[in-house]
Amino acid sequence: MKNIIIGTSGHIDHGKTTLIKVLTGKDTDRLKEEKKRGISIDLGFAYFDLPSGKRAGIIDVPGHEKFIKNMLAGVSGMDVVLFVVAGDEGVMPQTIEHLDILNFIEVKNGIIVITKCDLVDDDFLSLVKEDIKEKVKGTFLENAKMIEVDSLSKRGIDELTNVIDELTNDLEDRNLDSYPRMHIDRVFTIKGFGTVVTGTLIEGKINLDDEMMIYPKNINTKIRGIQVHGKSVKTVYAGQRAAINLSNVKVEDIERGDILAYPNYMEESMMVDIKIKLSRYSNAKLSYWDRIRLYHGTREILGRAVPLDKEELNSGDEGYCQLRLEETIVAKKGDRFVIRSYSPMETIGGGVILDPNPKKNKRFNDETLRTLKLKERGDLKEIIEETIRKYTKEYPDIKSILKYVGEREDIVTENIIKLIEDKSVFSINKIYIHKSHYQDLKQKTLSLLNSFHNEYPLRRGIVKEELRSKVDKNFKTRDFDALIDLFLEDEVVKVEDNIVSSYDFKVKFTKEDQKIKNDIESKLLMDKFSPRSINDIILNNQRYTQVIEALNGDTIIKVDDNIIYHKQYYDKALNLLKEHINSKGNITLSEFRDLIGASRKYAMALLEHFDRNKITKRIDDKRILN
Repeated sequence: MKNIIIGTSGHIDHGKTTLIKVLTGKDTDRLKEEKKRGISIDLGFAYFDLPSGKRAGIIDVPGHEKFIKNMLAGVSGMDVVLFVVAGDEGVMPQTIEHLDILNFIEVKNGIIVITKCDLVDDDFLSLVKEDIKEKVKGTFLENAKMIEVDSLSKRGIDELTNVIDELTNDLEDRNLDSYPRMHIDRVFTIKGFGTVVTGTLIEGKINLDDEMMIYPKNINTKIRGIQVHGKSVKTVYAGQRAAINLSNVKVEDIERGDILAYPNYMEESMMVDIKIKLSRYSNAKLSYWDRIRLYHGTREILGRAVPLDKEELNSGDEGYCQLRLEETIVAKKGDRFVIRSYSPMETIGGGVILDPNPKKNKRFNDETLRTLKLKERGDLKEIIEETIRKYTKEYPDIKSILKYVGEREDIVTENIIKLIEDKSVFSINKIYIHKSHYQDLKQKTLSLLNSFHNEYPLRRGIVKEELRSKVDKNFKTRDFDALIDLFLEDEVVKVEDNIVSSYDFKVKFTKEDQKIKNDIESKLLMDKFSPRSINDIILNNQRYTQVIEALNGDTIIKVDDNIIYHKQYYDKALNLLKEHINSKGNITLSEFRDLIGASRKYAMALLEHFDRNKITKRIDDKRILN
């Protein structure tokens, strides 16, 4: 069954609350002050059943200009608006401001309801209707049905009910597959139950016992109970109003404007990038650093405006803007908002959030404006690529990208896979970098390797960990290993024994180096399994040290800081070891010493080297093959 939220809108004392009472049988003015003054001050809620059997929730909003803040808290979840104009007064200032707000929030469906029709004659009513038609031109109400009613005589009420029922057949389905999000509009406590919050679930669904979080306070909570239209249920779906009983949270810790959503799903920010349109009904303008009031969901936040593509926006203008806020906001790309001036309080514009967690943008910056146009266009694959490009040096993972993009994980993952296939994005152990940063890292790595090769032509390359610290110390070791693997695939580098060199690099010996090489190799061949120490070979000759570095892993093997073997005898020792273990099952230090005919020192150095390289594994005083 489709879930429907109907809202009212219009000037004070135009009969909104009375109309709802006739439709539902319920009085939505619940506060003593409302009863005393005869006006709606805060949001009111009711529900009723349509002729088709659909159950519709109703939100009644106050019409007085002093309570626009409360009105704004109620409009974000509306599917259909009953735009109320009193037949005896016609269009009034708050009628126009409410119309503006509904347009900015992008409510798509509405019915124009002319109330108090029994108080005026047909000629006056015709003038009122013509005025309304003129005022709603170019808005979502331009082609809306216009119903004449009188709540006291019940004139037109049945017709209105049938039109509402008919209109709700064609409403767009809410997104039930998205992660749940509810803007809280009331908080109270019930004895024996504890803290209860109410609101309209704008997407997803919430189940009994779900683990949730209150944003922006980041309070963890659990769903203890759910009521929809006064009945206990196990699940509330997008498009329904619900009263939700929360556990482990105090009533004083929550307020109107907070958001109930999944833990770690949303990101707080002190800025938002927006596309804004200013009201054509006022003398509104928006200049650099104007103080504003931002209305998002059920929350009001003060902030400053930074127009990005114009010096100043005037009545009817559209433009890109960054809002620098005085409190944190928790929003998603695509959320609608309204802006009012700080003082005097007047609705000046509204629009859509393009980036809910941007970096500080410079004005009139071509790159910034290009990105905002892309985000406004709304191609998800392009938006994900742009998000990864923007935050690439922070190495975002899927959770970070979800917070920036505001879409389901499976949909985002599907688009990331396409970007990887296009080689627009690279995956490194489940973190993502843009192709531009990948190329920068590649060039930086090559530059570092080439400089090293020029300075140390006889060394095979740089130890991988040392290279990591020079390329980007923010890389974790395992992530840098994965990056090097990508460079290997691209034939940018080669790696031997944890030593990285550029792909085409080869050690080149001079005649003097060749003589040193021959001298080292002949001495090691002569020494067999009991080689002289490195210090005895080099005799403080730096050139010998460099040649040893160049030969290590090739014709000689360095087993510890002061012992090297010719590879011929290293391989013989290793083969003897393997043959013995394969025959006997294990080997002791003394058995290996006797096999190679060397002292305990050399046998121990070789065995520990084999252990470190995971060739052997020590168990008590014996070793087995790993």
